[in-house]
Amino acid sequence: MALRTLVTRKALRGGLGLGFQSIRGLQTFSLPDLPYDYGALEPVISGEIMQLHHQKHHQTYVTNYNKALEQLDAAVAKGDATTVVKLQSAIKFNGGGHINHSLFWKNLAPVREGGGEPPKRSLGWAIDTNYGSLEALIQKINAEGAALQGSGWVWLGVDKEFKKLVIETTANQDPLVTKGPSLVPLLGIDVWEHAYYLQYKNVRPDYLKNIWKVINWEYASEVFEKECP
Repeated sequence: MALRTLVTRKALRGGLGLGFQSIRGLQTFSLPDLPYDYGALEPVISGEIMQLHHQKHHQTYVTNYNKALEQLDAAVAKGDATTVVKLQSAIKFNGGGHINHSLFWKNLAPVREGGGEPPKRSLGWAIDTNYGSLEALIQKINAEGAALQGSGWVWLGVDKEFKKLVIETTANQDPLVTKGPSLVPLLGIDVWEHAYYLQYKNVRPDYLKNIWKVINWEYASEVFEKECP
């Protein structure tokens, strides 16, 4: 997630009486580049979907997240507690959208660059230990993702406190951390319709079945080994 400084050190004058004392600096966010071409994941995900998903949907989350952060900064500076509270839902939704999509792009890789190759090393062993096999894990994630009502995400994560793999779903753009502060995402699959509808129509299970052909298990393995050395 690229950062650029918008405002540096703005002191809160007067205070809110809510524990806020100062804002050290406001950061805004920018759309990250993809590590591959839009058409590189075809035929699993079309170039048209990838371009729209990245340039339109992800960009919208970034734009609205920055807007909400700027409004929050102004509200805190004015001691406007009501507006501070009202902005929390926009920050969570758009900030979550930015966090989730920034991870999603890393979770995918073209086949020629290792996409779809099974996990090895410690993550492969952990999957076999916790779920019996990679196939069993995929089946469970696909079932959870297909059953998720409305829009959201299905996750493979690790509980860094207990060193255990977990499968979770979140609604809308909620990041995995909303399910527990010790949960770290290894893999997140977007099951919003904008991620697949142009190609798979309303058949989400087909999208879930095929996306494993371009999953970047190497990235997931690196995160797992960092959290569970």
